[in-house]
Amino acid sequence: MHAQLQSAGLELVQCSVVSSKKNNFTLGSVRIKIRDLIQLFTHLNQMQEAGVPLMDALGDIRDSTENDSLRDIMSEIYREVSEGNSLSEAMANHPKIFTNLYISLIAAGEETGDLSMSYKQLVKYLKWLDGMQSKIKKATRYPMILLAVVILTVVVMMGFVVPQIVGFLASLDMELPFYTIALQATSEFFENNWYYVLAAPILLFIALKMARHYSEEIRYRTDSLILSMPIAGILIRKINIARYAQTFGALFASGVDVVGCLNSAKNTVSNLALLEAMETVTNHVKAGAQLSEAFNASGEFPSLVVRMVKIGEESGNLTEVLNQVSDFYTKDVDEAVDGMITMIEPMLTAILGGMILWIAAGVFGPIYSMIAEVDI
Repeated sequence: MHAQLQSAGLELVQCSVVSSKKNNFTLGSVRIKIRDLIQLFTHLNQMQEAGVPLMDALGDIRDSTENDSLRDIMSEIYREVSEGNSLSEAMANHPKIFTNLYISLIAAGEETGDLSMSYKQLVKYLKWLDGMQSKIKKATRYPMILLAVVILTVVVMMGFVVPQIVGFLASLDMELPFYTIALQATSEFFENNWYYVLAAPILLFIALKMARHYSEEIRYRTDSLILSMPIAGILIRKINIARYAQTFGALFASGVDVVGCLNSAKNTVSNLALLEAMETVTNHVKAGAQLSEAFNASGEFPSLVVRMVKIGEESGNLTEVLNQVSDFYTKDVDEAVDGMITMIEPMLTAILGGMILWIAAGVFGPIYSMIAEVDI
């Protein structure tokens, strides 16, 4: 270890034993954000363009990074490169951080002698991915908060507020309308089984997640079902295809062959039903079909995208067309996220309003009827 530090230009000042539990927490979970990687490749690109040797660049990044986990990894990469490994080979030893996409782009840059272009493509892709993750969080966080508010309101009203009011109405020994009786029955159910009501969604989620983990058939069926959903399915489809198109475009622009681009881009698709369609694209290209024909055969790409790719193939300007396809899907996802939020917000508000209206009608309806009888 001391020799490794000396070879890296470092001097051991102090050391202590780190427990395996702490080490696993730091390196096993590898708390490295996308923005840390954006900064890493941006610095590598700047030093490459400035003519700084790779070893000096890696050493500077290792010493200047503020992320402890990334500093440890960059120290290992520095050592491996100094021992004769290429940068792509050194990064490949850390698959939790540097995926096949990163390795393919760096390896392509090493083969062509233009690492700067690979760094730029990686920065562009990572910025796009960071923005996409922000959009996904935006698409899920707000509806989940609204849904939690609706569920909490229903549980509190049905479990604590309504029983007292309905109990008072029942003590008046008067004939109650059907909607008040239904409200009373629902309230009693929540009051007696509220813990089951709250636990059921959690247990169902855990059971479904375990079933998807252990059964590929269940995962495929649930993925297909998700894609058929009217709002979420459309958004998930567009997000997966956007990742696929962006990854393919970044790899192709860096000089990776089409089949290699398709194989790496396919790994970004998480939905099994969509993955099957992307495998169809790869198989068609391997069989000799043009990329536009393969996209069309998959049935997942709009005719506009197929025509754009076909024009790019005919004109020899496929890289620029793929960038346009990526922009097309990015805007498409933006519109889908905004549309989903726009639809879900009034829908959940309507559900909450309908619940409050039912409670108000069930409580105040009999009271108004009683007052009217007294006036008569």
